[in-house]
Amino acid sequence: MSEINTNLNEPELSLDESPTLRRNSRGDLASWVKSRKVEEIECHTPDFAGIARGKLVPTAKWLEQPQVRLPSSIFIATITGDWSFQENTNAWTHDPDMILVPDYTSASSLPWTNVPSIQVIHDLTDLDGKPIEYAPRNVLRRVLKLYEDEGWKPIVSPELEFYITKPNTDPNEPLEAPVGRSGRTQRTNQAFSMQGIDEYEGIIEYIYDYSQAQGLEIDTVIQEYGAGQLEVNLTHGEAMSKADEAFLFKRTIREAALRTGCYATFMAKPMAGQPGNAMHVHQSVVDLETGKNIFSDEDGELNGRFLNFIGGLQQFSYAASLIYAPYVNSYRRLVPDMSAPINAEWGYDNRSVGLRVPRSTPENRRVENRFIGADANPYLAIAASLATGYIGLKRGLEARKPYEGDSFTKGRDLPYSLLEAIEVFKNSDEMKELLGETFVEMYAQVKSDEYDAFMQVISPWEREHLLLNV
Repeated sequence: MSEINTNLNEPELSLDESPTLRRNSRGDLASWVKSRKVEEIECHTPDFAGIARGKLVPTAKWLEQPQVRLPSSIFIATITGDWSFQENTNAWTHDPDMILVPDYTSASSLPWTNVPSIQVIHDLTDLDGKPIEYAPRNVLRRVLKLYEDEGWKPIVSPELEFYITKPNTDPNEPLEAPVGRSGRTQRTNQAFSMQGIDEYEGIIEYIYDYSQAQGLEIDTVIQEYGAGQLEVNLTHGEAMSKADEAFLFKRTIREAALRTGCYATFMAKPMAGQPGNAMHVHQSVVDLETGKNIFSDEDGELNGRFLNFIGGLQQFSYAASLIYAPYVNSYRRLVPDMSAPINAEWGYDNRSVGLRVPRSTPENRRVENRFIGADANPYLAIAASLATGYIGLKRGLEARKPYEGDSFTKGRDLPYSLLEAIEVFKNSDEMKELLGETFVEMYAQVKSDEYDAFMQVISPWEREHLLLNV
């Protein structure tokens, strides 16, 4: 079905008061699910790709306090479903169990299910209770602890871009925008068009309804530059909670699209000739004691810490690119004049640079990381971005002068390809120190194996231009 179904009157199974679902303990949550007659609880955690991996547990079984486990091999699975060869890790040699440890504050409804159900995001430990250091939430937690030790707290706000497309069951066929409410298919760029948003009213209504049911707060929804491309901006908040929201939002948006007979894709470059999908992340840092933005002086002026933070982002974004752009397709987005950066310049209210500083009050002074693709794992992307800023703060790195004009005319200082990104990432001492050496080794090997799998595919371009010409 390629035409959007705008009928929102069909019955929905939802949980009343679901935005207040989040509880602080197992006992609180158990009382809540019993009183609401919840039938199933989804226990899941993000893998390296940001896919929810876990188990669906009947509520009656969950109330008996069973220990939910997953095999370590979820972290050596490639995006193709194969296993990455990692001879020096337990995940490869004997695939031991990990224990799912619920974060009760993350509990929310599953508004698209056929029976009353909830979901809980989990952390991971080994059987002795030691945290799994390479699990994405723990990688982010590791970076946040560095800030906490300095008396700081990062504040972030992700912006997620995605395309709405006709269903595509044949991967050999290119994607197309769906037929909208008007009965026509959008084929041109209509950035910020209110009529463009109206075309996808059905999907947007489902996104709002599903988000409200999960207690997820949307700041704005806009029509982006691409044909059938939308953007959802989240409100600002603490880094872990916003990573959780981005993780849940991606699934929510896919479900909303499926309910209207369409697909939603966060692929970095899903359509030739159209802009790619980004996940821009706005970042600031506040003092834990005063709550004030550490990037502004008492008189409200920009201070050296802000420039140090930007300096870290500039110097180490090349090394972090494997997390910002994790697939072969990701580098098709990072090309000149297609709304994505090619270098690490920064500037005031300049969308051609990789690091944009919006005009703001001293309290809201922040930098927007525009390198990150929508295909990135939000936990890892936020962790890597904050880690590079942390290096800048600790080392007092100087930012280059703000760039004025079109930075696409300047040289490239981001990797050209996944293979290049893998090499610099796995050899970066800073990435190993801040994100964890085991994580860096495992993640780089998964990406290497995904690259090898891609190289086994012969593309239409090769058949078109090489078959009879070489």
